[in-house]
Amino acid sequence: MPDRIARAVVAAGRSSWLRAAALAVAAVALVASAGCASKIPPAPGQVGSNSDYAYVIGPGDNLNIVIWRNPELSTSVPVRPDGMITTPLVEDIKATNKTPTQLAREVEKALTKYIQDPIVTIIVTGFVGPYSEQVRIVGQAARPQTIPYRQNMSILDVMIAVGGLTDFAAGNRATILRTREGNVQYRVRLTDLLQKGDVTANVDMRPGDVLIIPESYF
Repeated sequence: MPDRIARAVVAAGRSSWLRAAALAVAAVALVASAGCASKIPPAPGQVGSNSDYAYVIGPGDNLNIVIWRNPELSTSVPVRPDGMITTPLVEDIKATNKTPTQLAREVEKALTKYIQDPIVTIIVTGFVGPYSEQVRIVGQAARPQTIPYRQNMSILDVMIAVGGLTDFAAGNRATILRTREGNVQYRVRLTDLLQKGDVTANVDMRPGDVLIIPESYF
């Protein structure tokens, strides 16, 4: 829509009344767009409120598996794309969507066939996380990408990770698509946050959020 309006304004350049009419249409379109955007609620602004978050393992994570008193069985393994891991004496055990503690208890259970009272500790390194919890940034970010979610991650953390906005970004028309709330959409004010230092525009991110940054009309 904005591109068509802009072409109409340029095409009307030789005629003052056509130019005025095109500008009027553009103004109406902008008002209508602003009206639609105003119906999207602002994102909740409680930074650091997700203290009950527990990390779960995802494909691509690296796991350091320590088996007490059995160093020959301790190892470091990657989580395969199918979500499985293989360790000495334990083949193809599902690791994804479990906390490290949950997975450790399952490895212990599998090892009881070979070891009496095994004690297993699992440490996650090279965090990636499950796809469903990764935060995606699309549109007019300097480096659109997918990043792992971290506890108490804010939208400022996300913008630092992607290098800020492009020159063409409409930062104050950006939205968060919150998949964990049934794809509810929230407004965010990235321009106010990054260019004006308005800390009230800094909001929490949640696992699975999609940050959508549109292009400016002009």
